[in-house]
Amino acid sequence: MTRSQENIHVLRGDDSESTQPTCTSNVQGFQSFDVDENANVTPTSRHWRLDSNRTCVIVGSAILQLPIWGKKKSLIPKPLTSSVTHDSPGFVMCYGVFQEHYSANWTLAGGREVTGIIGTTSNGVIYLSMPFLFALFTKRLAHWRQTAALCGAALACLSFILSSFSTHVWHLVATQGVLSALGCALVYSPTTLSLGEWFDSRNRAVAYGVVLSCKNIVGSACPFLIRVMLDRYGFRGTMRLWTVVTAAASVAGIMLIPTPPTTLTPSRDVHSRPVRIPWHFLRHQTFYVYAAAIVFQTAGYGIPQTYLNTYASEVTMLSQTSATLLLTLFNIPGILSSSFFGYLSGNKRFPLSATAVTAISAAGSALAAFLFWGLTSRGSMALLVLFSITFGFFAGGYSATWGGVVNELESEAAGRNEAIDTGVVYGLLNGARGVGYVGGGLVGVPLLRAGEGGEVMKGFGYGTAYGPLIVFTGLTSVFGGLGLLWE
Repeated sequence: MTRSQENIHVLRGDDSESTQPTCTSNVQGFQSFDVDENANVTPTSRHWRLDSNRTCVIVGSAILQLPIWGKKKSLIPKPLTSSVTHDSPGFVMCYGVFQEHYSANWTLAGGREVTGIIGTTSNGVIYLSMPFLFALFTKRLAHWRQTAALCGAALACLSFILSSFSTHVWHLVATQGVLSALGCALVYSPTTLSLGEWFDSRNRAVAYGVVLSCKNIVGSACPFLIRVMLDRYGFRGTMRLWTVVTAAASVAGIMLIPTPPTTLTPSRDVHSRPVRIPWHFLRHQTFYVYAAAIVFQTAGYGIPQTYLNTYASEVTMLSQTSATLLLTLFNIPGILSSSFFGYLSGNKRFPLSATAVTAISAAGSALAAFLFWGLTSRGSMALLVLFSITFGFFAGGYSATWGGVVNELESEAAGRNEAIDTGVVYGLLNGARGVGYVGGGLVGVPLLRAGEGGEVMKGFGYGTAYGPLIVFTGLTSVFGGLGLLWE
């Protein structure tokens, strides 16, 4: 027997208390122990090691939110013309920082309005690539997850370095809109697969919620960090410094997230049959109902992220600084709501179905849009602040309900005696989110034009050029609870 065959690993499994050792070959990123050392391993010790691994995975996933989403939320410049386009998720909360900087320091060739497509391009690349990347790394290439994530981090760093040497606006589109998005997708997909696999249906939703809360912390803190960096180092220096931040955070986070040993292909024999992805869930309506709900909810969720700042400046007459702080208020509640909805989706004390939890988020979002944003009067800030907080809470926590959706699909598959890969399902749900973001961006501009000169309910938000956008946001939020309507 070879030395590698004498090693055993602490497996994720289902918290089994069996003391029978399992022999596997050494795989990078895992702790291995000699058989002699583990002959007397107790169930308590095994659970302690499992909990330690899970803690490392949560910490690593939290750290990765900075390089994956920090730049998307902070470093893409907003178009400086009246033509508004849909941006990548969340970065508009601090675009005022870059708007002010570019207004005074625009040195690139080409029209400034071209920067508007950076967000849409980046958004489409990172979200729409997720279904393919999740499927690619779920089983057959599971051994390469950490390697792929490190390559993604390197690609993102390269894009930031190249961006700092930009002389034309299309350089920004290519580096920030395409290359960095590909890099971030390569980091996010394999590591998120491992995150979901280290946890089971009892605590997976909570784990997703905690990590999404960290994502909102990053999004809320980055505007202030970026402002300091821009003031001190300028755009080019900021991009180069952000490269260092991305490299350090990415390596640290990725190395804390090993692939669960139970996920790895048992045999690496070239003659072994490839592991096939089970697609049985695509034969049933449940997946399509939830995917459609995500498309609708995301299309509406992106509207306030894109237009709330200009609405606050033009309608309520807020200063640019106040409008930017308003968007920060929009994102801060997501820190709490992501963990809250993750808990609701996975708790056993007061069990709620996935349809119920998504409906709570959808109903709260719709009421906030119709009552608070729609009835905001000109020059008034109170209702707009209330809208930012309530909509940010209910809509910001919607993606944390996906853990419950995955659990429901997994339960249905078990009832039908069908196999299901929860990682692939989660990747497809992210793909639906990408479709929603792009669709909302395409619809937003014509809706804004349609609202110009509106006279209905004059004096309120409904009577402004943003009236159709407000109605669209409310209606799409309602359809975010499509699962409940379908039942």
